[in-house]
Amino acid sequence: MFFGTLTLKCFLFFSEHKFITMVKIIDFTQILAHLYFIFVIKNMIRMKALLSIFFVTILLAGYAQDILIVDAENKRPVADVLIFNEPYTHSVLTNRSGKASLKEFYSKDRIIIQHPAYRNVVTSIEKIAANDYKIMFEPSNLELGEVTVSANKWEQDIEEVPNQIAIIPKRDVEFGNPQTSADLLSNSGLVYVQKSQLGGGSPMIRGFAANAVLLVVDGVRMNNAIFRSGNLQNVINIDPNFVEDSEVIFGPGSIIYGSDALGGVMDFHTLRPELSTTDTFKVSGSAMMRYATVNNENTLHLNVNGGSNKWAFRTAATYSKFGDLRMGSNGGEDSYQRNFYVERVNGKDSLFRSNDPYLQEKSGYEQMNFMQKVRFRPGKHFDITYGLHVSTTSDIPRYDRLIEFDNDDNIDDTLKYSDWYYGPQEWIMNNVQMKYANATSIFDQVKLTMAHQLFKESRHKRKFNSTSKGEQFEKVNAYTINLDAEKRIDRHELFYGAEYLFNDVQSTAFDKNILDMSTVPDQTRYPDGTNYYQTMALYASYKHVLGREFYGTAGVRYSHVLLSSNIENNLLNLPETSYSLNTGALTGALGLVKMFPAQQFRIAANVSSGFRAPNLDDIAKVFDSEPGSVIVPNNDLNPEYAYNADLTLTKEFGNTAFIRLTGFYTFLDDAIVRRSFTIDGQDSIMYDGVLSSVKANVNAGNAVIYGMSADAQVALSRILKLKGTITWTDGEDDEGEPLRHASPLFGTTHLIFEKRDLKADLFLRFNGEVSYENLAPSEQDKPHMYASDSNGNPYSPGWQTVNFRVSYQLNEHLILNASVENIFDQMYRSYSSGIVAPGRNIVLSGRYMF
Repeated sequence: MFFGTLTLKCFLFFSEHKFITMVKIIDFTQILAHLYFIFVIKNMIRMKALLSIFFVTILLAGYAQDILIVDAENKRPVADVLIFNEPYTHSVLTNRSGKASLKEFYSKDRIIIQHPAYRNVVTSIEKIAANDYKIMFEPSNLELGEVTVSANKWEQDIEEVPNQIAIIPKRDVEFGNPQTSADLLSNSGLVYVQKSQLGGGSPMIRGFAANAVLLVVDGVRMNNAIFRSGNLQNVINIDPNFVEDSEVIFGPGSIIYGSDALGGVMDFHTLRPELSTTDTFKVSGSAMMRYATVNNENTLHLNVNGGSNKWAFRTAATYSKFGDLRMGSNGGEDSYQRNFYVERVNGKDSLFRSNDPYLQEKSGYEQMNFMQKVRFRPGKHFDITYGLHVSTTSDIPRYDRLIEFDNDDNIDDTLKYSDWYYGPQEWIMNNVQMKYANATSIFDQVKLTMAHQLFKESRHKRKFNSTSKGEQFEKVNAYTINLDAEKRIDRHELFYGAEYLFNDVQSTAFDKNILDMSTVPDQTRYPDGTNYYQTMALYASYKHVLGREFYGTAGVRYSHVLLSSNIENNLLNLPETSYSLNTGALTGALGLVKMFPAQQFRIAANVSSGFRAPNLDDIAKVFDSEPGSVIVPNNDLNPEYAYNADLTLTKEFGNTAFIRLTGFYTFLDDAIVRRSFTIDGQDSIMYDGVLSSVKANVNAGNAVIYGMSADAQVALSRILKLKGTITWTDGEDDEGEPLRHASPLFGTTHLIFEKRDLKADLFLRFNGEVSYENLAPSEQDKPHMYASDSNGNPYSPGWQTVNFRVSYQLNEHLILNASVENIFDQMYRSYSSGIVAPGRNIVLSGRYMF
């Protein structure tokens, strides 16, 4: 140190009875420093009143005290209560005992305490202390006032966000008992889910699906370079039992999330390791068992959390076995029944007539999920979390292909395939997130997220009486780095960040002789050489308080996309063997929110643009999309853009009712669609032994999508409420053809009884009809999946089911659930789905918490 710099470090520790002052003096002037210390002590003794205020201030700046939140009616602790400060820099959730630590909060903070089933509490640390750190939480008749994270990756009051957002909390997931995360989304009543097979589920949002909607898990995008434009089932890799809460952002989300977020973003937040609120290491957790009759489901789940005040560990595992799915027996179409199936007997494929046509033979599968998280908080401002996710399945039968008949032979009772299944679908994610929350000149909080994901999938198919089985294998290594920051200055708030994504894709294929197991190379789904896909992006989003209960937002993002791919074994003699992409996209958004507290009215308007850069699946894939057609690569693809406007109106009626209406209009430009194509002037080639018409993805014209959604609640009494949702979507391309992923009219109506430890829900689920004229051309070419109208044309009939669900908490440790789904055993197949929906289903489950 130059010229003997004096360094003075003081650590003040205050307890209920005493304080300790530790002073460390370094270098010269030690005598002077000691004299100064004695002088300070003498003056502190003389000014006891001032000292007391000083003590309180210091104490309030860093509490180690726990808050306890209990239900005002039954006096039981309330778990999963969100406690946060108004600057949104700190937040905690109460544990199963209704407790949470306040040590992250400051005395100057305005504290908001929220839970959708209770009335919001706005308070301060001083008031909490004055009430002995106990809050009596008043139940609310309506479920309002959630807080969202994913709109800008930082916590923000949902009322200040112009986007339409649906939040699915953990309590709804536990009460709904979904078998997969696809069912979790479907149960919300706001997301339509298509299923080609039992082990699947492809969400449709605002006329988009598959690689035009984005999956996010713990801040990491799940979409990769081989996410296809057809239906996807990757969402089932996310275990619903691991989900803390999930959010659906409707409309383009490209500002924060980049490519693929055209229709919307599904953001899943998995269970977080919980630190102890004391100095002792605490262990908690839960175990769940579930059985469902409709497919003989057996599920076992275990979740254990252990934590000290700095370290926490969360381990969770789930095993599920799903048998063949049984359809309903009332109504429906005879063509839905599973009358035939194939078995190989004595070295020969044989066609068997089913003894039970309502049982969908060869639809069952098994799944296992594992999650391990480690959290370390070395100090008040720094938080590090590591997460490991592992998901794998057994073989998953592709049910919609197994019911296809071989029309080429004109034999109505001969199935086309003996085998068609996906191999084990594997997903492994390693994720590290580091968060620093301490105000500086350029940020108030910042987080760095680094992740690696490994995806493995395969397809296996063999035609009836063939000894040749085609097998295709795909492996994707995906690496992502995200840097996100937030800064608040008075009425201004800035969110900004950067993203880098790199995908390495490997694709192989073999033709296997099932008699001697010999293999020969076969046509791969993607180029069999090197395949790289990467994006780099910068974004900024700004929120300004324009006036009292009046908020404005604006955002911009630039993304640059690179792709490189080459074919080494050109079995189809394609004219091009190298494919590349080098393009950029600039997107933006503007939004306004105005609230009228006296009138209990809210209006939110939003205009935004989104983009989807063509990935490897769009540019370089070879596969049969439907009987008699083959998709081939196209090196001339560009991004497609969506321009969206939406308006949301919310009206509350005291504390007894509310209604929320949202309308949207989206214009899709340079849409990536399948069109007829040629290879060296030929419009047909031999593929998989069949002369197939050639098609490819092209940028062709545009499309418009529009629709409305509504949700409402009415409190009939303190223990009885009625709520419902409804969504209508329509759209067409520039040739006037209906869009494949525009879902039919759908929704739910719930009559809910809730008193103390008992909750019961009688609810209706419904879908509207999709006539032959309103089916997309690609759907019209799949008559085996649809009913026949009076003219013999395929169409999707409307349907509705009546369901009942009940939950009872025996004590603070044990909750029992029971459900009867599709009470009247209706036979129906949802629009665009290959498998027939479940018939009457009795679900029993028990959850033990410790």
